[in-house]
Amino acid sequence: MKRQIYILMILMILFTAGCSTSADPADDESPLINNPYSETEFLLGTVVTIKIYDEDKESALDKVFDRMEELEQQMTANENGSEVAEINEQAGIEPVHVSDDVWQVINQGKDYSEMAEGSFDIAVGPLTSLWNIGMEGARKPSQDEIDDILPLIDYEKIELDETEQTVMLKESGMRLDLGAIAKGYIADEVMELLDEEGVTTAVIDLGGNIYVMGNQTSGDPWVVGVQNPFSGKGETVGRLTATDQSIVTSGIYERYLEVDGEIYHHLLNPKTGYPFEGDLASVSVVSEHSVDGDGLSTLLFSKGLEEGIEFIQDFDGAEAIFVMEDKTVYITDGLVDNFELTDEDFTLVE
Repeated sequence: MKRQIYILMILMILFTAGCSTSADPADDESPLINNPYSETEFLLGTVVTIKIYDEDKESALDKVFDRMEELEQQMTANENGSEVAEINEQAGIEPVHVSDDVWQVINQGKDYSEMAEGSFDIAVGPLTSLWNIGMEGARKPSQDEIDDILPLIDYEKIELDETEQTVMLKESGMRLDLGAIAKGYIADEVMELLDEEGVTTAVIDLGGNIYVMGNQTSGDPWVVGVQNPFSGKGETVGRLTATDQSIVTSGIYERYLEVDGEIYHHLLNPKTGYPFEGDLASVSVVSEHSVDGDGLSTLLFSKGLEEGIEFIQDFDGAEAIFVMEDKTVYITDGLVDNFELTDEDFTLVE
């Protein structure tokens, strides 16, 4: 039983490779290599790296990056011509027919908005655009500006027509922002494409949305470190082992704006118009599907520790790690035998 976000969270893949090429004992036709085929590009607003450990599968890299570029062009809200931009432009005017991918992401995003009862809301676009944290022109808006746009943030005003596969925002000025869930969907699509290409062993890193396929070339599970939210890249709080799993984190350290000595992080509360308040520094979610990790990490952060733990207890197929600002760490029951601290400044609460 289960128990107890530009999201530029950094998860470190820590692994020990053997000295020579090894093969999957279950499949002599799929030898693995210790020096992977690897490609890194700036996509999805972050640094993306794909590593493939199956011999003779380098050609899959081009297909993966083509697919990611296609999905980014469909789902970005910041580029004219994207499907999401068109939905936003037609808010209050008419429905917009969308592709299967955009339809799936908006459907799942609305489901998570309903589960969160609005503390996570994919209609948060007017608010994220107003603050613009992490982008050029970031600023703290006035209270009047916030008050003006809050009524526009309402997932219940997203009208979905399954028969026509159309999306309509019912009020002018509404805007979708899929940033809290799209990267997870894309990671899952990359995993499926690699699987179709015959890849069995790979690391997918979409700027912190991590998915590990198979095991290391040694046959052991991957060892994944969870970023210390108070330190620079590469410093970890703890680590866990994973096989065919996604690890996603949302945290206050990823993007922020400083105004008059006060820090405003990028995780915005759709109900107040300001960054979420509380004692959480980060939430990491371990799950089979990265889209769930993406949605859940933000949802759990929005609920805080107590409500977050209560929520995740009833959610099958996912585990969570809560890192508090006082450097205490809470984990769900499914991670008790799999998570260990790597930094003595932190305390694991049992």
